[in-house]
Amino acid sequence: MSLKLAATVGALIGTTMMIATPAFSATDENKDYRTFYQDGHIRYGNIGDSYKAGLVMYLAGNQFMVIDELITDFMKKNPGISSTYVETIPPGQILKGQILKQGQINGQDTARNPDVFASVNLGHLKKLKGKGVMATYKIYTHNKLELMVAAGNPKNIKGAMDLGRDDLVKSLPNPLTEGIFKFYGSAMLKDMGLYEKITANAMCKSCWAIAGKTWFTQRHHRETPTRIEKGEADVGIVWTTEIIEAKKRNRKVDGVAIADNLNKGDVVGYAIGVLKTGRNQAAGDKYVAYLATDAAQAIYSKYGFVSATSAELALKPLP
Repeated sequence: MSLKLAATVGALIGTTMMIATPAFSATDENKDYRTFYQDGHIRYGNIGDSYKAGLVMYLAGNQFMVIDELITDFMKKNPGISSTYVETIPPGQILKGQILKQGQINGQDTARNPDVFASVNLGHLKKLKGKGVMATYKIYTHNKLELMVAAGNPKNIKGAMDLGRDDLVKSLPNPLTEGIFKFYGSAMLKDMGLYEKITANAMCKSCWAIAGKTWFTQRHHRETPTRIEKGEADVGIVWTTEIIEAKKRNRKVDGVAIADNLNKGDVVGYAIGVLKTGRNQAAGDKYVAYLATDAAQAIYSKYGFVSATSAELALKPLP
């Protein structure tokens, strides 16, 4: 769909439209649910494994590109763990829709008691402490915001302030379940005085926040590159690591850096902890400990993440 047509359709459906076709395929979506085995085999989309795998982890979705190499290395070093099930979807969606209440993925129930949970928002872990199911945590890596644009940057987007341009169609993570925007992207827009102009204070997902101008995704790491490649968007707020991964995969996108005083790199920390209700707490402890190793930190760095300090990698009580 062209930008002109997208704007026309958006104007017709209005800003309150809440239903739309996802920009990712079922195959892509299933890659956010992976089961790893000791023989190196990986299965995708087996939601039932959340009830029976030797280790079950629900992790922040924006580290999806690291998981194959990371978990394969972890499994080799822990031969006593027969299988590891990993979800990489928005942590707010996991917390609200899969842990605090019974949830479903692809029409199947998913376990409410993973062994490990991770988020880009420490507040999510604090909520689990308040429920009596998590006591300790560590920060294990860092990231920062960047703009994703079409290859060659045909709209000559120079920085975050250009998000206020009226000629650009934006693809933004939704403010309900995607931590990248709920806690960081929205704060950046507010820092620039652009939040209301760009979002009209809309609170929805898979919707036009502003008809034909600002789209809120359901899973930005799947949708935004595709929307930009198809000409349905000019620019999106993503993590720097997602641009690195997209270019590795020859996606037709580029990145535009956001100034250090706006990109939230000084506050974005990935927090992780073991749940007391998990079936495999000992395995969860091994994984959380593994993240502090040189090997794990090197894998994250390879994909563009910023290493955590030794103090951050030390396990500590949740505040």
